[in-house]
Amino acid sequence: MLNLPKLPLAKWINAFVNWLTQFEGFFQGVTNFLNAIINSFQWVFDLLPQWLFVVLIMAITFYLNRKKQKWSLLILELIGFWYIANQGYWRDMTQTLTLVLTSSLIAIIVGIPLGIWMAKSNRVRTIVNPILDFMQTMPAFVYLIPAVAFFGIGMAPGVVASVIFAMPPTVRMTNLGIRQVPHDLIEATDSFGSTSWQTLTQVQLPLAKSTIMAGVNQSMMLSLSMVVIASMIGAMGLGTKVYFAVGRNDAGSGFTAGFAIVILAIILDRVTQSFNKQKNK
Repeated sequence: MLNLPKLPLAKWINAFVNWLTQFEGFFQGVTNFLNAIINSFQWVFDLLPQWLFVVLIMAITFYLNRKKQKWSLLILELIGFWYIANQGYWRDMTQTLTLVLTSSLIAIIVGIPLGIWMAKSNRVRTIVNPILDFMQTMPAFVYLIPAVAFFGIGMAPGVVASVIFAMPPTVRMTNLGIRQVPHDLIEATDSFGSTSWQTLTQVQLPLAKSTIMAGVNQSMMLSLSMVVIASMIGAMGLGTKVYFAVGRNDAGSGFTAGFAIVILAIILDRVTQSFNKQKNK
């Protein structure tokens, strides 16, 4: 082994984080913006009675699968929501759903344009790909440290950590979907005098929709996987129940709350997949 000097990398990172904390006003503004979105979702969920919420979800599922008549999914949703309400986890479930929807919304708003930019420029793809690799391979617990330093504790830092962890699939799949559009179609649209915006919105995005939606589905599932980790920094929801159960060594409470997360994950996965199939048709 070469006797090389040890780089003070940890000190450099800490110094950089401390330097960023001086922009407290900016981070406070981002926190207020995220809290506004979170409170809006939660206000809607609190406003709806439990029975109406279940009816709406089942109606959406039935509409998306009306030609296939997947009654098993409707039965699963009915039994799953009954279990969550019966165990007293309804409020926690809506808080978890708020965290997932907020994270997924931000991941879509940021990830899809970034994926389009990557598909249009090989240089951007070369720069962004290593960043996405870093975001996906870095342990999720590491994101909690700067999230707390910049945004405090609560739901907002949990959303930030979830977005960083869950956004790469949306970016990658958007880039992949657009790049897979046949060049013959692009040349045909150019020959008819279409602009770049018309080619993107009327040819590339419709043909890449299935791939993009697969990335959105994966981002939503990754965001849901962060709920237990985000509970360590004050994010409320089902993850908090699991986290407290681990601290008390309460296997029963941990299992029941974990099973509620599994039910919510299955419902979200099936509904988003049904939406994708409906759009493809």
